[in-house]
Amino acid sequence: QVELVESGGGLVQPGGSLRLSCTISEDLYAIGWFRQAPGKEREGISCISTTDRTFYTDSVKGRFTISRDYAKSTVHLQMNNLKPEDTAVYYCAAGELGSQMCAVVTEPYEYWGQGTQVTVSS
Repeated sequence: QVELVESGGGLVQPGGSLRLSCTISEDLYAIGWFRQAPGKEREGISCISTTDRTFYTDSVKGRFTISRDYAKSTVHLQMNNLKPEDTAVYYCAAGELGSQMCAVVTEPYEYWGQGTQVTVSS
């Protein structure tokens, strides 16, 4: 059983930054970051493969950066220029997608963290 723990959420003003972390009990999985706002479906926003290929959706491209620290078994999501519409519970997920692959849809991911709240408000 792979365990994932998110951290780093909180309250930030518009234009501010947060860094989310996803600590994984086992490496060698593709990692996806997702978010879910109240009343909305879970949305994929970024992912990183086991070979560090990355992908971002248009909603976060240019503002968010995903990275992996294998030494600490952690994947980070650096979020800059945050907007009120970024407010959501953020989840990381792990799945076996092949060395070059990652995805921003939920189906390939087997393991999920418990989520961390991000609130962007003045």
